[in-house]
Amino acid sequence: MASEPGPGGPAPEGAATRAPGLDLVSLGAAERFGTVLADPPWRFANRTGKVAPEHRRLSRYDTMASEEIAALPVGELMAARSHCYLWVPNALLADGLMVLEGWGFEYKANLVWHKVRKDGGSDGRGVGFYFRNVTELVLFGARGRLRTLAPGRSQVNLLASRKREHSRKPDELYGIVEACSPGPRLELFARYPRDGWAVWGHESSPGVVPRGKAHRGYRGGPPVG
Repeated sequence: MASEPGPGGPAPEGAATRAPGLDLVSLGAAERFGTVLADPPWRFANRTGKVAPEHRRLSRYDTMASEEIAALPVGELMAARSHCYLWVPNALLADGLMVLEGWGFEYKANLVWHKVRKDGGSDGRGVGFYFRNVTELVLFGARGRLRTLAPGRSQVNLLASRKREHSRKPDELYGIVEACSPGPRLELFARYPRDGWAVWGHESSPGVVPRGKAHRGYRGGPPVG
C-alpha cells in the first residue's frame, strides 16, 4: 500500500507532526514491519553545484538534512527484531551510520552497488570531489538478535548493474531483501509501488513520474516483479 507524506490516519504519538502518513494505520499495516529499505534524499554540503539534487537547473528532488532523516519515527514502525537496508552516498557514510542508530538499528554489514557500462566495465560517469565514484553503499543494520534468513548465508554483498534514472537504485536489491530478511516489508522514499510492500514517499503512488532526466537508452517505468 502506498502512502504519501500528507494527512493520514491516526499515528503513534508524535509521528503525525514529524512525518505525515508515516504510521502503521496510514501505511495499512496490521503489524510492525520486519524489514525497512530506505533511499533518503540526502543533502550535501555543496547545494549550489551543478550536480546537487535540488539545483534549479535539474530539479531532481527536494532534499533533507541528515538530522531530519534520523528524526523520522521509523523505530516506531519496526518490530523488536528487524532489519534495515539504508542507501547512503560515499561522502555521507558517517551520516548514514548516525541515521541507522537514530532509527534504532545497529550496523552489521554493507552491500555495494557497482555501476557498470554495457560492456561490464566501471561506469566512470559518476561524480566525486576526491575520486570518481562508481559505487554506492547500502548499510545493513539489525534490531535485536536477528540474523539474515538462510539465503543470506550465501549471498555476496556486491551488485553490478547499469544506471537508470538519476538516483534510481537497482531493482536487483529487492530480490535480495525479500530472500534475506523477514516481512512485512516497508520502503521509505519509494519511487514506485511494489507488490507485497508498504511504500511511503512523494513519488510512490501509481501515475506519479519521478523527476529528473533518465539516462540515454533507458525508457523508465516501474520495476518488474
